[in-house]
Amino acid sequence: MSAPTAVPAPTSAEPVAVPVARVSPVRRFAEVAVPLVAVLLALTPLLPVYGGATLLRPVLGGALLGTLLALAMVRWRWNGLVATAVTLAATAVLGGPLATPDATIASVVPTPTSLAQVVRGAALGWKDALTLQPPLGDSGWLTVPPFLLALVGALAGVRLARAGDRWAPLSAVPAPVVLVGAVLLGSRDTVLPAVVGAVLGLGLLLWASWRAGRFRLRRPAALAVLLVVALGAGIGGGAAVQAADDRFVLRERLVPPFDPYDYPSPLSAFRSFVKQDDTVDLFTVTGLPQGGRIRLATFDRFDGVVWNVAGDGSSRSSGQFRRVGSTVDDTGAAVAGERAEVDIRVDGLTGVWLPTVGAAESITFDDATAQSELRYNDATGSAVLTGGLTTGTHYTVDTVIPAEPEDTQIGAAAVAPTDLPEPSGVPDAVVTAAGDAARDARTPLEVARAIEQELAESGYFSHGLTAAGDYPSLSGHGADRLTALLGGDLMVGDDEQYASAMALMAREMGLPARVVMGFVPGMTDDGTIAAREAAEPITVSGADLHAWVEIPFDGYGWITFDPTPPESQTPQEDDETSPSEPEPQVAQPPPPPADPVDPPDDDAEDPQTDDPGQDTELTVWQTVLLGVAAGSGVLLLIAAPFLAIVALKARRRRRRRSDPAPVRRVVGGWQEVLDLATDLRLSTDPLATRRETAVALGAAFGGHQPADGRRGRRDRDAHDLAPAVRELAAHADAVVFGPGEPTVDQARRFWSDVDRTLARMRAATPRRARWRGRFTARSLRARAAVRRRDRAIRTRRQQR
Repeated sequence: MSAPTAVPAPTSAEPVAVPVARVSPVRRFAEVAVPLVAVLLALTPLLPVYGGATLLRPVLGGALLGTLLALAMVRWRWNGLVATAVTLAATAVLGGPLATPDATIASVVPTPTSLAQVVRGAALGWKDALTLQPPLGDSGWLTVPPFLLALVGALAGVRLARAGDRWAPLSAVPAPVVLVGAVLLGSRDTVLPAVVGAVLGLGLLLWASWRAGRFRLRRPAALAVLLVVALGAGIGGGAAVQAADDRFVLRERLVPPFDPYDYPSPLSAFRSFVKQDDTVDLFTVTGLPQGGRIRLATFDRFDGVVWNVAGDGSSRSSGQFRRVGSTVDDTGAAVAGERAEVDIRVDGLTGVWLPTVGAAESITFDDATAQSELRYNDATGSAVLTGGLTTGTHYTVDTVIPAEPEDTQIGAAAVAPTDLPEPSGVPDAVVTAAGDAARDARTPLEVARAIEQELAESGYFSHGLTAAGDYPSLSGHGADRLTALLGGDLMVGDDEQYASAMALMAREMGLPARVVMGFVPGMTDDGTIAAREAAEPITVSGADLHAWVEIPFDGYGWITFDPTPPESQTPQEDDETSPSEPEPQVAQPPPPPADPVDPPDDDAEDPQTDDPGQDTELTVWQTVLLGVAAGSGVLLLIAAPFLAIVALKARRRRRRRSDPAPVRRVVGGWQEVLDLATDLRLSTDPLATRRETAVALGAAFGGHQPADGRRGRRDRDAHDLAPAVRELAAHADAVVFGPGEPTVDQARRFWSDVDRTLARMRAATPRRARWRGRFTARSLRARAAVRRRDRAIRTRRQQR
């Protein structure tokens, strides 16, 4: 019987076509559809976090893009470097239209801004998604994280499914990993993760079994029981998790980044706004409905010195300042009133406190950076920009202006249950004045109106500005100032003192009151608001600044009270119209200082502090570091399959080289040469002898000649390779078929020759083919096919 003939040597190192078994269309479709659907199902817990349909564009687009990239990698057999470069480029360019359409032209054409937002979203979007209050919306780069999860999950799943029978079962892994990421980004109201996980796990288990060739339908009853048990466990476990009070939600473990106590109380700066009067335009508002009030800050904690913003989570009714997206909350759905879209452009207003209107449903900024700095307290309706307001800051508020009921409607309604911080340092004058004012009141509303009427009718108005000729009046609203206001001979002050006094008096009478500082454009002297067109732009100045009191009534919400006397009600006018009164010097309070005392400079808000600048500088470095970390993570995830291939080849080589039997070491060394030839796409006949294979390999490398006739280094390596391979094959035959067992030293020397031969083979190969050979799984698949064939042969022999 003659020896097998060698395969004709190829004329170059280019790939040689090898017949490939046909794959059915159903299987090809399943290899794409199953991983894709699994990733989309794994992302369903994020639907309520982003607001439902908001998530469809980035998730569906990212999954489709990842699928197309995976198919392109299989079709054109890209190596790791090419695949990574194309994936990063496609993500950056197409991520704009899919994840940040607001930064593109017509929501389609990418721009430098959209590229920057995709990069920043990859670095910072994860933190924002965890610290913002759901629903997040689609502003800025908030949808970049789910876009990346969909893209990478679909890319990895489809790529593994199309990588061959050995790797296809691993295509079930990416979807559960994506599900873990979605659950961590989710909220307490998310889709039941246990149900999604059970359905996903069962489906992927069946898929992996089928792709591994171990799925059998011989036991339908067992399969049905498995299906029922898995779904039952998922639904029951999901219900248990949903009902558990101690369920772990990652976003609830994060501390909100904004602390209102880091900033001075805006109410302390009331007089500084008044000093500016109408000489400084603070901001311009368009679309404010008739009678609408603009809220700047809400105060519910009194410490004896100032009213301050609680908002630190210490009481439920104070709320917390949380990071929010453009969609603030669905609060407007439960509020009866007039819907409005209010446009605000900041001019001279400074500080961190952001003007808001009504029950805001969304606050949308033109600038993505300002959007990321927004913090909102839905319990009080207050908002801040942590970086401070600047001239030109522009935003739109979609809101509902609550309807103000008449007193006859409220009637004897009780106050709503409210948990507010207990005041401290309340002066005795407040207690006495509250009891005297509400002596005859019977209902909570009557108590509140009695206190409001007592202050508005018995007091006098004055800002205490000597430049404007005002009656002397001290600024501030602490215990000493309120004692002078309520316990002195003459009650003189402005909104700051009267609103503070009424809120504390109402608290003493059991009414949960809070102070609000804001702007009421067009308010007349009698407390009414002048009629105007809603679409008319209004320039707001310090003259429009007011403070009022809010008290919640059951079924009606927070009701507004204005205890401040009319600006025309001053001590001077009272003296002129009432000659029977005592002499002015008798009716006046103790002489104040020569100049009115304004709040200290450090009490007034100053957005140009050092902190924002330092935060910006730190944010830049954090952005760079987070960008590098996020980019490295994405690269590592994309490169993981190729790194796994390299690791498997290194493990195979190490096992062959360290085999305890020297003869198997020699055989393994020759197999290493054949495997490298397979990875370089050089065809060899598996039935040929080693010498015949060596001749074919030498011809494959030595037959290539440069077009210009000159010989380079690669050509010299190819010329020297043929005798080296033939010598290596002869040495292997001598060791394997020679008398006696080879020694360990002979096996070690043989492997040294193998290393030199492999190095020459790589050096004689074009660079692109060389790098492609490092990351291809051709030799791994070929060895797996050989092992399967050998097992089948042994099985048939045993059956005979």
